[in-house]
Amino acid sequence: MTRRTAPRTALLALGELLAWWGALTLLWLVLITPVYLLEWVVGGSSAALGALLARAGRRAVTWR
Repeated sequence: MTRRTAPRTALLALGELLAWWGALTLLWLVLITPVYLLEWVVGGSSAALGALLARAGRRAVTWR
């Protein structure tokens, strides 16, 4: 990886993680009825873990 592509790659990875996190958090909020602070924390944390796993799984399948 060259110095010119490193920031672009990092931004693309961050964008992908944020997209996964946003989609999974939205899904979590749709599936629960009452929205309390603890559920926001648990849902956001679970979505972050799911985003990391989704990115790792996608990279494993596409070999990039």
